[in-house]
Amino acid sequence: MVTALAITVVVVLLRFADSEPAQTQLPQIQPLAGFSAPFVFGRFEVPEDNPLTQAGVTLGRRLFYDVRLSGNNKISCATCHLQRLGFSDGKSTAQGISGKALAFNSMSLANLLWGAEHFFWNGRVDSLEQQALLPIQNADEMAQNLDDLVLELKADAEYRRLFKNAYGAISSANIAKALASFERTLVSANSKYDQYLRGEVALSEQEELGRKLFVAHPDVKTSLRGGNCIDCHSQFLTSGFKPRYDGFSNNGLDGESELSPGLQAVTKDPAHRGFFKVPSLRNIVVTAPYMHDGRFASLEAVLDHYNEGIQISSTLSPLIMEADNIEQGVDAQVGLNLTAKEKAAIIAFMHTLTDHQFLSDEKLSNPFLSKAFTSSTKAFNPIEARPSE
Repeated sequence: MVTALAITVVVVLLRFADSEPAQTQLPQIQPLAGFSAPFVFGRFEVPEDNPLTQAGVTLGRRLFYDVRLSGNNKISCATCHLQRLGFSDGKSTAQGISGKALAFNSMSLANLLWGAEHFFWNGRVDSLEQQALLPIQNADEMAQNLDDLVLELKADAEYRRLFKNAYGAISSANIAKALASFERTLVSANSKYDQYLRGEVALSEQEELGRKLFVAHPDVKTSLRGGNCIDCHSQFLTSGFKPRYDGFSNNGLDGESELSPGLQAVTKDPAHRGFFKVPSLRNIVVTAPYMHDGRFASLEAVLDHYNEGIQISSTLSPLIMEADNIEQGVDAQVGLNLTAKEKAAIIAFMHTLTDHQFLSDEKLSNPFLSKAFTSSTKAFNPIEARPSE
């Protein structure tokens, strides 16, 4: 772990300050204390107009857990993104204020500083700031009018103080900045696998077999057996590659006639039909059910899909088409043909990606439930308004 972020933050803050008109009174900006970014995770970028600051993250954390962001004061961002579930919700598809089952599974949130800069399952926005406001306004999700939300927050003395310290004013743009800042601090970097990479622990025999299968693309010519996982899950911290839409794929869930638009809805490119964002495997054991529509309840079901459940379509990933652990004819069913022992080993390895510290870190938890938290607002109690988890 290193704290090289400090240099980046200072440079960004200087640019940010220099870009403001002289007459604007900016809040006193303090870099985020105690934040570190693992060097092995690679480079990341923070928007110049939204540097990571202590005040911004503190405000964003409070907003993330505040039910006032919904029209009925019963749903917060955390309703669909529970910390103990890797910031997912345990449901096949999300359910918001309307009570309707929504189209997509609630994605887990971790290490959003890295990876593909396209958010939602179909990649329809390219920044966390843009992403933050869409669920708030969606009629089926949080159904909150942004102007009404701003007025509601302005009526709260504590929010007036927090916004003044972080951004100078309460506005929908600054709400988005604060939420994005908090989400950028959701760094998961202390799973057993992280500890293994740092030389602190050893993997069991089964976990090591699973690791080798995970990173291997099968090659029957050289008798190399593999699970083909690494071809799409290129790193254990991100959802894919950063440039363009490399982090999206058709992984054979449906045949040609059943393919959903997916990424095609954004790019209008027929070659992207059935493409969805490849999710992070961080904390994968606690983020069931799986896939964009939550169709698989267990990791065993996911492995069964790749083993013998692949559906052929015109946009199916060629990396899946050619991945097989046994020699077969051209008309054979596409699949990995892993043994039961190999599937169990891959799942055992995926258990090593669980970061228990991340799932219980108080700095990322609900501030309204924190013993250290105090609020100057007595007319509204967000704890009482929250649904039970």
